Amino acid sequence: MQLVETHIAQKQENAIRFQEYGVGIFNIIPTKSGIKKAIKKGLIFIDDNLATTSKYISGGEKIELFESEKSSTFERLKLDLEVLFEDDYLAIIHKPAGILVSGNKFITIANGLTQNLKKSNQFDALKPKPVHRLDYPTSGLLLVGKTSASIQNLNKLFENKKIEKTYFAVTIAKMKSKGSISCSIDNKESLTDYEVLESVKSERFEFLNLVKLSPKTGRKHQLRIHLLSIGNPILGDKQYFLENKILKGKGLYLHAASLDFTHPITKEKLTISKELPKKFRNIFRNF
Repeated sequence: MQLVETHIAQKQENAIRFQEYGVGIFNIIPTKSGIKKAIKKGLIFIDDNLATTSKYISGGEKIELFESEKSSTFERLKLDLEVLFEDDYLAIIHKPAGILVSGNKFITIANGLTQNLKKSNQFDALKPKPVHRLDYPTSGLLLVGKTSASIQNLNKLFENKKIEKTYFAVTIAKMKSKGSISCSIDNKESLTDYEVLESVKSERFEFLNLVKLSPKTGRKHQLRIHLLSIGNPILGDKQYFLENKILKGKGLYLHAASLDFTHPITKEKLTISKELPKKFRNIFRNF
């Protein structure tokens, strides 16, 4: 079996049955019936002892959820992923376009991580878990946590804007050489800096631009919304587009190219990058 999640019980005024306390403490088992099934299958341990429905929780107990490797979907999924960096605490992989990071689908990056990454030897090792998202049609670097401590610390780095992300996109129409976009998204402040690296003339779109993007906030679909807001939507975007300016059949021209941050455990300075996809280089020969 493989450890999936660990939870330390909160202090209780009165002891409570575990099957009641356990509802909602694990991300992948949100229901009481799910907790009961996991107990029956012998997948939950409390202070290193097999959990039972009669066990009471008073506070401070270490509750661990395991997953049977034989029945695990991510063990059966065959998905080869390029690993650009890996140690005992975290990994950075390349997410191909057209695959979900996580969700209820069988084929997801999350379900393919175990077969592509080495098991961590740390005491708080968990099933590898993506710590941020990339849209389904976006390719590029995805940061993955392998231990409880690394996941918590990586989330803090994102919250404190200590992880610098760089994207490249191909946009359409004439565009200013550089600037900042600050329109709000879902009534929340958002900011993206951009720089046009090269432009080529296009009969259909007037111009195609290779744009370097530096998001300073992390709103959903931020880059796609921001670029549309200034009249330069991303080539191939079927959701945020200009009328009669949709390129079909080639996918979205948006690539998460680099991650720059200080390793939360080893304190090593990491700068990991991935070259532009071939479809970008077919337009811009110098890159």
